[in-house]
Amino acid sequence: MGEYQDNSLGSRVFQRLREDILSGKYKEHDELRENTLGKELGVSRTPVREALRQLELEGLVTIIPNKGAYVTGISSKDIRDIYILRSMLEGLCARWATEHITEEQLDELEEVILLSEFHMKKVSGNNADQVTDLDGKFHKILYEASDSRILSHVLMDFHKYVQQARRNSVVSEERARKSIREHKQILRAIRDNDADLAEQLANEHILHVMQNLKKQGYEEI
Repeated sequence: MGEYQDNSLGSRVFQRLREDILSGKYKEHDELRENTLGKELGVSRTPVREALRQLELEGLVTIIPNKGAYVTGISSKDIRDIYILRSMLEGLCARWATEHITEEQLDELEEVILLSEFHMKKVSGNNADQVTDLDGKFHKILYEASDSRILSHVLMDFHKYVQQARRNSVVSEERARKSIREHKQILRAIRDNDADLAEQLANEHILHVMQNLKKQGYEEI
């Protein structure tokens, strides 16, 4: 699940296709034709072929010789595995954030919570998307506050892999309100310099998201 780091044309095509698969633009079993993608992205077949091979290494695409490339996507089991890992790593992240967070980052987390509460007053349509985006922003700030480039990278990658499932989860008004309350509790524990509590609350927060996803039909979670 690592990022493809170089700045080649193939890398940029890879990032675009990866995002389109993870966001749900391309569904499981969809065929990804080199010619069609090349025209759509304004590139030749070579960088598209390079990107498809990298996507196959990440398990997002299956290439069948003499037939074509097909979207594998993220299964319910993949989502379950990612959330189990996140439930442990997010706790570690909150612990480290308690030790390294800056006043500026604390203020940013507070602002995200206030904006989330504002948008929850009219959670529908675009506002639901904004609540979801703010949820992601809260976690991103925490990742950066952990002062660990490796941990931040891993957790951001996990976020990308479950973004469609996250949108399905946070769009529930009841869950969104609970999520904001849980964010408040995590922030309070960090402000109080209580690393043990921050870790516990962050772990529980992700487990609650898992439970909500299961209710919404992700049966393997």
